[in-house]
Amino acid sequence: MTKFGRRSAEAEQSPAPSAAAKPKPAGPKPAPAAPSALAKKPAANVAPPRVNAVAKAQPIEIGGRTDEYFHTKTTIFNALIDTIDLSQLAQLDTESAAEEIRDIVNEIISIKNVQMSIAEQEALLQDICNDVLGYGPLEPLLARDDISDIMVNGANRVFIEVGGKIQLTNVRFRDNAQLMNICQRIVSQVGRRVDEASPICDARLPDGSRVNVIAPPLSIDGAALTIRKFKKDKLRIQDLVNFGSISPEGAKVLEVVGACRINTLISGGTGSGKTTLLNCMTGFIELDERVITCEDAAELQLQQPHVVRLETRPPNLEGQGEVTMRDLVKNCLRMRPERIIVGEVRGPEAFDLLQAMNTGHDGSMGTLHANSPREALQRIESMITMGGYNLPSKTIREKIVGSIDVIIQAARLRDGSRRITHVTEVLGTEGDTIITQDLFVFEINGEDENGKLAGRHRSTGIARPAFWDRAKYYGMEEALAEALDSAAE
Repeated sequence: MTKFGRRSAEAEQSPAPSAAAKPKPAGPKPAPAAPSALAKKPAANVAPPRVNAVAKAQPIEIGGRTDEYFHTKTTIFNALIDTIDLSQLAQLDTESAAEEIRDIVNEIISIKNVQMSIAEQEALLQDICNDVLGYGPLEPLLARDDISDIMVNGANRVFIEVGGKIQLTNVRFRDNAQLMNICQRIVSQVGRRVDEASPICDARLPDGSRVNVIAPPLSIDGAALTIRKFKKDKLRIQDLVNFGSISPEGAKVLEVVGACRINTLISGGTGSGKTTLLNCMTGFIELDERVITCEDAAELQLQQPHVVRLETRPPNLEGQGEVTMRDLVKNCLRMRPERIIVGEVRGPEAFDLLQAMNTGHDGSMGTLHANSPREALQRIESMITMGGYNLPSKTIREKIVGSIDVIIQAARLRDGSRRITHVTEVLGTEGDTIITQDLFVFEINGEDENGKLAGRHRSTGIARPAFWDRAKYYGMEEALAEALDSAAE
């Protein structure tokens, strides 16, 4: 095995007090005044959720790490860095490098006579391997499948979202330098960079999880890292039914929409489940269709064999080489696609997507941020106008009506649950107004003793939607009629 310098001698030369002279700041503690301030809320019916919020303000223990553990880890890590030759370590594969690091750390623990249990020593070895080779303190969070978001606000405050609720954890980094180093490690894997010259970056993890980094000097208290995790097992529409996000009848209607190549726009706020729903909708695409996806950070997980995945590219240091979403969508039209899927519509590419939907690429899909189907149509119109197209409003609305058939609205409710609140058809124009009609809506009936909102998905009684003829063309009109009739009962 390759040797990395004088382990014993150099480890003895790195005394513990030098590491102790740089104590880690204490973990985040909730402000003592918060409970009393929250207790002054007068409304009795709001009191139980407030009490729960106070309880959840306590840091969630991840791995049982203590202040003493972090201090010991810092001491041993500093001794390891003084001992190991990082240039030679970089030439080894991951397993060999991890084995070498474990050997050296065990020797340092023995030399410094650190008193630890076997479990604590194993946790320390794993954490230090993660710091050197992986994503450091983020590794145990990334390994948990129940966490949907990881939010790092500087080195000492890490929040997670579990079950739709944000919680503070006891996870922390050694300092802002370690946090910045891990951010650079993440974004460099997809050929991007983040530093003072380019302090904002969008990237992704190898599993497709979305990553956003904003670094100092724009982020004042250290780098801010946000990771939107995806479950290891790809969700399907039946999973959304099991979660209560949509009724079985509503899911059948969505299946008809996806299978009959109906142009679909998925609308919703941040964290409402738009991308998850889009992934579910792509499950109804036939295996022999050629699908091209365009995204800022590739996160869609299509299972079809004939998929081309495209990703935008930011400009380089000289400001050259940028490839925008609009460039990708325009290029898609030359690649003989049968469906075009845009991860998120944010700007002038909306016009090109409408062009694609209206010129033989039926069944194309996209997502955008909006709070209702009506607002989604207004946002599309605004995006086209901001793109510099000198078109009358009536012409733009006619193009929208001729392109988009169905809008699916997703929302995250105040109890943290995610629901599909509207399935809405775009019918046409009356004067200068776009006419829509709801097929399904979600009605909130109240909340239970646990603070969870109760409601149901209700059909509006439309027996024959505007896409009935297309469903008949694909032989799915009976399934559509059965779903609408069952929901109306």
